[in-house]
Amino acid sequence: MALADAPGMLLRTVDHLIREGVEVDRLIDAVGDAAPATSTRVLLSLREHLMNRAAPQASRAFVNRRGGMWSTPDERPPLEAATIERLSEVLDGEVAGRLPSVEHLVVDPAVTTVALPLTGKNRPDGFGLLPRGSIQTTAGHVRFFIAWRQRARTTDYDLSALLLDEEFTQIDQISWTNLRGTGAVHSGDLTEALTTATEFIDVDLNGTGARYVVPQVNVYSGERFESAAEAYFGFMERRPADKGRPFEPRTVTAKSDLVGRGRVALPVIFARGSGDDWRALWTHVNLAGWPSMNRVEGNAHGTSLVMRALYERRYLRMDYLADLLRARGARVSTELDMCTPVTYVGLRRPEDLPAGSVTYTPADVAQLLSSA
Repeated sequence: MALADAPGMLLRTVDHLIREGVEVDRLIDAVGDAAPATSTRVLLSLREHLMNRAAPQASRAFVNRRGGMWSTPDERPPLEAATIERLSEVLDGEVAGRLPSVEHLVVDPAVTTVALPLTGKNRPDGFGLLPRGSIQTTAGHVRFFIAWRQRARTTDYDLSALLLDEEFTQIDQISWTNLRGTGAVHSGDLTEALTTATEFIDVDLNGTGARYVVPQVNVYSGERFESAAEAYFGFMERRPADKGRPFEPRTVTAKSDLVGRGRVALPVIFARGSGDDWRALWTHVNLAGWPSMNRVEGNAHGTSLVMRALYERRYLRMDYLADLLRARGARVSTELDMCTPVTYVGLRRPEDLPAGSVTYTPADVAQLLSSA
Protein backbone atom coordinates (compact mmCIF):
# COMPACT_ATOMS: atom_id res chain seq x y z
CA MET A 1 0.00 0.00 0.00
CA ALA A 2 1.45 3.34 -1.10
CA LEU A 3 0.78 5.06 2.23
CA ALA A 4 2.58 2.38 4.27
CA ASP A 5 5.65 4.64 4.50
CA ALA A 6 3.53 7.55 5.79
CA PRO A 7 1.77 6.09 8.86
CA GLY A 8 0.16 9.33 10.02
CA MET A 9 -1.27 10.05 6.58
CA LEU A 10 -2.51 6.46 6.30
CA LEU A 11 -4.50 6.71 9.51
CA ARG A 12 -5.90 10.12 8.57
CA THR A 13 -7.25 8.72 5.28
CA VAL A 14 -8.70 5.42 6.52
CA ASP A 15 -12.32 6.52 6.00
CA HIS A 16 -11.59 7.74 2.47
CA LEU A 17 -9.72 4.54 1.57
CA ILE A 18 -12.63 2.39 2.72
CA ARG A 19 -15.07 4.41 0.64
CA GLU A 20 -12.74 4.15 -2.35
CA GLY A 21 -13.00 0.38 -2.17
CA VAL A 22 -9.63 -0.62 -0.68
CA GLU A 23 -9.80 -4.22 0.48
CA VAL A 24 -10.68 -4.09 4.18
CA ASP A 25 -8.46 -6.94 5.42
CA ARG A 26 -5.45 -5.39 3.70
CA LEU A 27 -6.25 -1.96 5.12
CA ILE A 28 -6.65 -3.25 8.67
CA ASP A 29 -3.29 -5.03 8.42
CA ALA A 30 -1.72 -1.80 7.17
CA VAL A 31 -3.23 0.17 10.07
CA GLY A 32 -1.84 -2.40 12.51
CA ASP A 33 1.62 -2.03 10.98
CA ALA A 34 1.45 1.77 10.96
CA ALA A 35 -0.02 2.28 14.42
CA PRO A 36 3.23 1.85 16.42
CA ALA A 37 4.84 4.67 14.42
CA THR A 38 1.88 7.04 14.81
CA SER A 39 1.31 9.57 17.60
CA THR A 40 -1.18 8.73 20.30
CA ARG A 41 -3.31 11.74 19.44
CA VAL A 42 -3.67 10.57 15.83
CA LEU A 43 -4.67 7.09 17.02
CA LEU A 44 -7.28 8.54 19.35
CA SER A 45 -8.56 10.96 16.74
CA LEU A 46 -9.22 8.06 14.35
CA ARG A 47 -10.81 6.06 17.17
CA GLU A 48 -13.20 8.94 17.91
CA HIS A 49 -13.89 9.41 14.21
CA LEU A 50 -14.92 5.77 13.87
CA MET A 51 -17.34 6.16 16.78
CA ASN A 52 -19.26 8.63 14.64
CA ARG A 53 -19.38 6.60 11.43
CA ALA A 54 -21.68 3.71 12.34
CA ALA A 55 -24.90 5.58 11.58
CA PRO A 56 -25.95 8.34 9.17
CA GLN A 57 -25.12 11.83 10.41
CA ALA A 58 -27.06 14.96 9.58
CA SER A 59 -23.96 17.09 9.23
CA ARG A 60 -20.18 17.19 9.45
CA ALA A 61 -18.46 19.73 11.67
CA PHE A 62 -15.06 21.28 10.98
CA VAL A 63 -13.04 23.34 13.47
CA ASN A 64 -9.86 25.11 12.42
CA ARG A 65 -6.84 25.98 14.54
CA ARG A 66 -8.35 29.38 15.45
CA GLY A 67 -11.56 27.84 16.77
CA GLY A 68 -13.57 28.83 13.71
CA MET A 69 -16.27 26.30 12.86
CA TRP A 70 -18.56 25.47 10.01
CA SER A 71 -20.72 22.49 9.10
CA THR A 72 -21.94 20.83 5.92
CA PRO A 73 -24.50 18.09 5.24
CA ASP A 74 -22.94 14.65 5.63
CA GLU A 75 -23.63 12.67 2.48
CA ARG A 76 -21.17 9.85 3.21
CA PRO A 77 -22.63 6.37 3.67
CA PRO A 78 -21.98 4.87 7.13
CA LEU A 79 -19.12 2.41 7.50
CA GLU A 80 -19.91 -1.23 8.20
CA ALA A 81 -20.12 -2.04 11.90
CA ALA A 82 -17.77 -5.02 11.57
CA THR A 83 -15.09 -2.84 9.93
CA ILE A 84 -15.39 -0.22 12.65
CA GLU A 85 -15.11 -2.90 15.33
CA ARG A 86 -11.98 -4.48 13.85
CA LEU A 87 -10.23 -1.15 13.36
CA SER A 88 -11.19 -0.05 16.86
CA GLU A 89 -9.68 -3.20 18.35
CA VAL A 90 -6.37 -2.48 16.60
CA LEU A 91 -6.33 1.11 17.85
CA ASP A 92 -7.38 0.17 21.39
CA GLY A 93 -4.61 -2.40 21.61
CA GLU A 94 -1.96 0.08 20.53
CA VAL A 95 -3.17 2.85 22.85
CA ALA A 96 -3.49 0.48 25.81
CA GLY A 97 0.09 -0.68 25.32
CA ARG A 98 1.31 2.91 25.66
CA LEU A 99 -0.44 3.61 28.94
CA PRO A 100 1.47 3.24 32.21
CA SER A 101 1.13 0.07 34.23
CA VAL A 102 -1.41 0.68 37.00
CA GLU A 103 -2.29 -1.63 39.86
CA HIS A 104 -5.02 0.38 41.61
CA LEU A 105 -6.83 3.10 39.68
CA VAL A 106 -9.24 5.44 41.47
CA VAL A 107 -11.53 7.41 39.16
CA ASP A 108 -13.55 10.39 40.31
CA PRO A 109 -16.99 9.86 38.67
CA ALA A 110 -17.09 13.58 37.80
CA VAL A 111 -14.10 13.20 35.47
CA THR A 112 -15.52 10.38 33.35
CA THR A 113 -17.44 12.83 31.15
CA VAL A 114 -14.39 15.02 30.46
CA ALA A 115 -13.30 14.72 26.83
CA LEU A 116 -9.78 13.64 26.03
CA PRO A 117 -7.69 16.63 24.89
CA LEU A 118 -6.96 15.35 21.39
CA THR A 119 -5.59 18.72 20.35
CA GLY A 120 -4.18 21.73 22.12
CA LYS A 121 -5.23 24.05 19.31
CA ASN A 122 -7.57 26.98 19.90
CA ARG A 123 -7.97 26.16 23.59
CA PRO A 124 -8.77 29.42 25.39
CA ASP A 125 -7.27 30.41 28.70
CA GLY A 126 -9.40 30.76 31.81
CA PHE A 127 -10.36 28.66 34.77
CA GLY A 128 -12.85 25.84 35.25
CA LEU A 129 -12.56 25.10 31.53
CA LEU A 130 -12.71 21.62 30.06
CA PRO A 131 -11.78 20.37 26.56
CA ARG A 132 -14.30 20.58 23.73
CA GLY A 133 -16.85 17.79 24.10
CA SER A 134 -16.64 17.67 27.90
CA ILE A 135 -19.87 17.53 29.87
CA GLN A 136 -20.51 18.81 33.37
CA THR A 137 -23.73 18.89 35.31
CA THR A 138 -25.12 22.26 36.28
CA ALA A 139 -27.86 23.77 38.37
CA GLY A 140 -31.18 24.83 36.91
CA HIS A 141 -30.47 28.52 37.58
CA VAL A 142 -27.40 30.04 35.94
CA ARG A 143 -25.98 33.44 35.09
CA PHE A 144 -24.03 33.94 31.86
CA PHE A 145 -21.76 36.98 31.77
CA ILE A 146 -19.26 38.73 29.54
CA ALA A 147 -16.69 41.40 30.30
CA TRP A 148 -14.59 43.33 27.84
CA ARG A 149 -12.36 46.37 27.60
CA GLN A 150 -11.61 48.05 24.30
CA ARG A 151 -8.05 48.78 23.26
CA ALA A 152 -8.02 51.42 20.50
CA ARG A 153 -11.59 52.12 19.38
CA THR A 154 -15.15 52.03 20.65
CA THR A 155 -16.24 48.41 20.92
CA ASP A 156 -19.71 47.00 21.51
CA TYR A 157 -20.11 43.31 22.40
CA ASP A 158 -23.55 41.82 22.94
CA LEU A 159 -24.28 38.87 25.19
CA SER A 160 -27.24 36.86 23.93
CA ALA A 161 -28.83 33.45 24.37
CA LEU A 162 -30.60 31.31 21.79
CA LEU A 163 -33.35 28.98 23.03
CA LEU A 164 -33.91 25.83 20.96
CA ASP A 165 -36.39 22.96 21.03
CA GLU A 166 -35.57 19.25 20.73
CA GLU A 167 -35.07 19.64 16.96
CA PHE A 168 -32.68 22.57 17.46
CA THR A 169 -35.30 24.97 16.14
CA GLN A 170 -35.43 28.44 17.66
CA ILE A 171 -38.23 29.11 20.10
CA ASP A 172 -36.94 32.37 21.61
CA GLN A 173 -33.88 34.54 22.13
CA ILE A 174 -32.60 36.86 24.84
CA SER A 175 -30.50 39.86 23.83
CA TRP A 176 -30.43 43.64 23.84
CA THR A 177 -33.39 43.52 21.42
CA ASN A 178 -35.38 41.28 23.81
CA LEU A 179 -34.30 41.92 27.38
CA ARG A 180 -36.86 39.70 29.04
CA GLY A 181 -38.23 36.34 27.94
CA THR A 182 -39.70 33.24 29.49
CA GLY A 183 -37.34 32.24 32.28
CA ALA A 184 -34.58 34.72 31.38
CA VAL A 185 -33.66 38.35 32.05
CA HIS A 186 -30.90 40.41 30.40
CA SER A 187 -29.02 43.04 32.42
CA GLY A 188 -29.13 45.64 29.63
CA ASP A 189 -27.06 46.79 26.69
CA LEU A 190 -23.65 48.49 27.03
CA THR A 191 -22.16 49.96 23.88
CA GLU A 192 -18.57 50.86 24.80
CA ALA A 193 -15.88 49.75 27.21
CA LEU A 194 -13.31 52.42 28.05
CA THR A 195 -13.11 50.61 31.36
CA THR A 196 -14.31 47.04 31.75
CA ALA A 197 -17.96 46.66 30.70
CA THR A 198 -20.09 43.73 31.83
CA GLU A 199 -23.38 42.25 30.64
CA PHE A 200 -25.15 39.24 32.11
CA ILE A 201 -28.23 37.09 31.60
CA ASP A 202 -29.97 35.31 34.47
CA VAL A 203 -31.65 32.12 33.28
CA ASP A 204 -34.05 29.72 34.95
CA LEU A 205 -33.22 26.87 32.59
CA ASN A 206 -36.28 24.85 33.53
CA GLY A 207 -38.48 27.89 33.13
CA THR A 208 -37.45 28.59 29.54
CA GLY A 209 -39.35 25.67 28.02
CA ALA A 210 -36.26 25.00 25.90
CA ARG A 211 -34.36 21.76 25.38
CA TYR A 212 -31.13 23.61 24.57
CA VAL A 213 -29.89 27.04 25.66
CA VAL A 214 -26.97 28.49 23.73
CA PRO A 215 -25.22 31.57 25.13
CA GLN A 216 -23.29 33.55 22.56
CA VAL A 217 -21.24 36.74 22.31
CA ASN A 218 -21.63 38.92 19.23
CA VAL A 219 -19.26 41.62 18.03
CA TYR A 220 -21.71 44.38 17.14
CA SER A 221 -19.05 46.98 16.39
CA GLY A 222 -15.41 47.73 17.02
CA GLU A 223 -12.59 45.35 17.84
CA ARG A 224 -12.62 41.60 17.38
CA PHE A 225 -12.06 39.43 20.44
CA GLU A 226 -8.36 38.92 19.70
CA SER A 227 -7.83 42.68 19.38
CA ALA A 228 -9.55 43.86 22.56
CA ALA A 229 -7.56 44.64 25.70
CA GLU A 230 -9.58 41.92 27.45
CA ALA A 231 -12.62 39.83 26.62
CA TYR A 232 -14.06 36.85 28.43
CA PHE A 233 -17.23 34.81 28.94
CA GLY A 234 -18.23 32.92 32.06
CA PHE A 235 -21.11 31.38 33.89
CA MET A 236 -22.05 30.78 37.47
CA GLU A 237 -24.74 28.78 39.19
CA ARG A 238 -27.45 30.77 40.89
CA ARG A 239 -30.21 29.89 43.33
CA PRO A 240 -33.58 31.63 43.45
CA ALA A 241 -32.51 33.00 46.85
CA ASP A 242 -29.57 34.76 45.18
CA LYS A 243 -31.86 37.10 43.24
CA GLY A 244 -30.79 40.71 43.79
CA ARG A 245 -27.55 39.80 45.55
CA PRO A 246 -24.30 41.34 44.29
CA PHE A 247 -21.98 39.53 41.93
CA GLU A 248 -19.64 37.26 43.86
CA PRO A 249 -16.54 36.18 41.88
CA ARG A 250 -15.98 33.13 44.10
CA THR A 251 -19.22 31.58 42.83
CA VAL A 252 -18.11 31.58 39.17
CA THR A 253 -18.13 28.04 37.76
CA ALA A 254 -15.96 28.78 34.72
CA LYS A 255 -14.45 31.73 32.87
CA SER A 256 -13.13 31.54 29.32
CA ASP A 257 -11.13 34.09 27.36
CA LEU A 258 -12.78 35.00 24.07
CA VAL A 259 -10.29 34.26 21.30
CA GLY A 260 -10.07 33.90 17.55
CA ARG A 261 -10.89 36.00 14.52
CA GLY A 262 -14.61 35.18 14.47
CA ARG A 263 -17.23 37.67 15.53
CA VAL A 264 -19.73 35.24 17.10
CA ALA A 265 -18.39 33.24 20.06
CA LEU A 266 -20.14 30.00 21.09
CA PRO A 267 -18.30 28.71 24.16
CA VAL A 268 -20.85 26.24 25.58
CA ILE A 269 -24.30 24.74 25.12
CA PHE A 270 -26.68 23.84 27.96
CA ALA A 271 -28.89 20.80 27.38
CA ARG A 272 -31.81 19.42 29.36
CA GLY A 273 -31.35 15.82 30.42
CA SER A 274 -33.94 13.69 32.12
CA GLY A 275 -36.49 15.65 34.11
CA ASP A 276 -35.05 18.92 35.35
CA ASP A 277 -31.41 17.85 35.08
CA TRP A 278 -29.17 20.07 32.95
CA ARG A 279 -25.66 19.66 31.67
CA ALA A 280 -23.19 21.93 29.94
CA LEU A 281 -21.24 20.76 26.89
CA TRP A 282 -18.09 22.78 26.20
CA THR A 283 -17.76 23.74 22.52
CA HIS A 284 -15.07 26.50 22.31
CA VAL A 285 -15.95 27.58 18.76
CA ASN A 286 -16.83 30.73 16.92
CA LEU A 287 -18.51 31.74 13.67
CA ALA A 288 -17.07 34.22 11.21
CA GLY A 289 -20.09 36.54 11.42
CA TRP A 290 -20.39 39.89 9.65
CA PRO A 291 -17.87 42.75 9.84
CA SER A 292 -20.30 44.56 12.16
CA MET A 293 -23.86 44.54 13.53
CA ASN A 294 -23.87 40.84 14.43
CA ARG A 295 -27.06 39.89 16.25
CA VAL A 296 -28.53 36.66 17.53
CA GLU A 297 -31.44 37.04 15.13
CA GLY A 298 -29.09 37.06 12.16
CA ASN A 299 -27.03 33.99 13.04
CA ALA A 300 -29.69 31.77 14.66
CA HIS A 301 -29.81 29.30 11.76
CA GLY A 302 -26.05 28.88 11.51
CA THR A 303 -25.73 28.64 15.28
CA SER A 304 -28.35 25.90 15.54
CA LEU A 305 -26.62 23.87 12.78
CA VAL A 306 -23.15 23.94 14.34
CA MET A 307 -24.45 23.38 17.86
CA ARG A 308 -26.42 20.36 16.72
CA ALA A 309 -23.35 18.93 14.97
CA LEU A 310 -21.23 19.38 18.10
CA TYR A 311 -23.85 18.14 20.54
CA GLU A 312 -24.74 15.00 18.60
CA ARG A 313 -21.12 14.06 18.03
CA ARG A 314 -19.72 11.24 20.14
CA TYR A 315 -16.49 12.00 21.99
CA LEU A 316 -13.75 9.92 23.56
CA ARG A 317 -13.83 10.76 27.23
CA MET A 318 -11.85 9.86 30.31
CA ASP A 319 -13.89 6.72 30.93
CA TYR A 320 -12.35 5.31 27.73
CA LEU A 321 -8.87 5.40 29.27
CA ALA A 322 -10.19 3.89 32.51
CA ASP A 323 -11.70 1.02 30.51
CA LEU A 324 -8.39 0.38 28.74
CA LEU A 325 -6.53 0.29 32.05
CA ARG A 326 -9.15 -2.05 33.49
CA ALA A 327 -8.66 -4.35 30.52
CA ARG A 328 -4.92 -4.37 31.26
CA GLY A 329 -5.58 -5.64 34.78
CA ALA A 330 -5.89 -2.46 36.82
CA ARG A 331 -8.24 -2.62 39.77
CA VAL A 332 -10.60 0.31 39.21
CA SER A 333 -12.69 1.90 41.95
CA THR A 334 -14.24 5.21 42.86
CA GLU A 335 -13.24 5.15 46.53
CA LEU A 336 -9.86 6.22 47.87
CA ASP A 337 -7.88 3.85 50.07
CA MET A 338 -5.79 6.27 52.12
CA CYS A 339 -3.40 3.52 53.22
CA THR A 340 -1.85 2.42 49.93
CA PRO A 341 -0.53 4.34 46.90
CA VAL A 342 -2.96 4.69 44.01
CA THR A 343 -3.19 6.25 40.58
CA TYR A 344 -5.90 8.86 40.89
CA VAL A 345 -7.78 10.42 37.96
CA GLY A 346 -10.01 13.36 38.84
CA LEU A 347 -10.86 16.98 38.21
CA ARG A 348 -8.34 18.05 40.84
CA ARG A 349 -5.79 16.45 43.15
CA PRO A 350 -7.20 15.35 46.52
CA GLU A 351 -5.41 16.39 49.67
CA ASP A 352 -3.34 13.92 51.68
CA LEU A 353 -3.00 11.20 49.06
CA PRO A 354 -0.80 8.31 50.25
CA ALA A 355 2.89 8.71 49.51
CA GLY A 356 3.84 7.31 46.11
CA SER A 357 0.44 8.07 44.54
CA VAL A 358 0.17 9.46 41.02
CA THR A 359 -2.50 11.99 40.02
CA TYR A 360 -3.87 12.82 36.60
CA THR A 361 -6.17 15.81 36.20
CA PRO A 362 -7.52 16.96 32.80
CA ALA A 363 -4.50 19.25 32.52
CA ASP A 364 -2.14 16.32 33.13
CA VAL A 365 -3.79 13.98 30.64
CA ALA A 366 -2.58 16.08 27.70
CA GLN A 367 0.98 15.44 28.90
CA LEU A 368 0.24 11.74 29.35
CA LEU A 369 -1.05 11.45 25.80
CA SER A 370 1.93 13.36 24.44
CA SER A 371 4.38 11.03 26.16
CA ALA A 372 2.47 7.81 25.50
